[in-house]
Amino acid sequence: MATPEAPRLDERLAAAAQLVRPGAAVADIGCDHGKLAIFLAVSGRARRVIAADLRPGPLATAAANCRRYGCEERVELRLGDGLSVLSPGEADTLVLAGVSAGTTIDILSAAPWVKTPGMRLVCLPATKAPVLRRWLWEQGFDIEQERLALAAGRWYTAIGAAYTGQRRQPTWEECLLGRWQGLPGAAGYAAQLAKKLEKVLRGLEPGGEEWKEAAALAERLRRPQGAEHGEN
Repeated sequence: MATPEAPRLDERLAAAAQLVRPGAAVADIGCDHGKLAIFLAVSGRARRVIAADLRPGPLATAAANCRRYGCEERVELRLGDGLSVLSPGEADTLVLAGVSAGTTIDILSAAPWVKTPGMRLVCLPATKAPVLRRWLWEQGFDIEQERLALAAGRWYTAIGAAYTGQRRQPTWEECLLGRWQGLPGAAGYAAQLAKKLEKVLRGLEPGGEEWKEAAALAERLRRPQGAEHGEN
């Protein structure tokens, strides 16, 4: 019987998959239906995959999908809260996709062992990516690269970071601009951020220093962002 092809991923999960280095030992935390974990296993991109979720229902769906794609022995499913399902050293890459920046930070903060040189993170925050970028830099993670994805009319970013131990205090502008400029989809993502900044401006005193900084950044985001191959 032929081995099924890897499952098709939506744009967001495909962006996250691109940031997983070939040969990684991956833990997909909050795996939901398990398709990202299955893709990494079936495609051979990861040498080991652990998929975990807090809820029995999604984990049962992930188990059914593992059977469907014939990878029960290549994806280890675990039920539990956050990184409590792992022991230090079991994975060199942690994937946290689809939860807020705050939840991502809470999960990582609860496991000090993630601050190990070489530990890689692939984060796909549902909200407040700038907050997550700030936390990563302040905690000693280097944001190496990002990928943009459009889903249901909204732009998301997948963030790839590695722990170096070198902490830094980024500016507000750095946290907003991240590593996504020049990527396919940058114009759409910039326009989305500009609209959010316009809301911020309405809550600031016109002419004040914060207002001027936000206004200048909003104007910068409205400028052309370069080549947009692949954007829908």
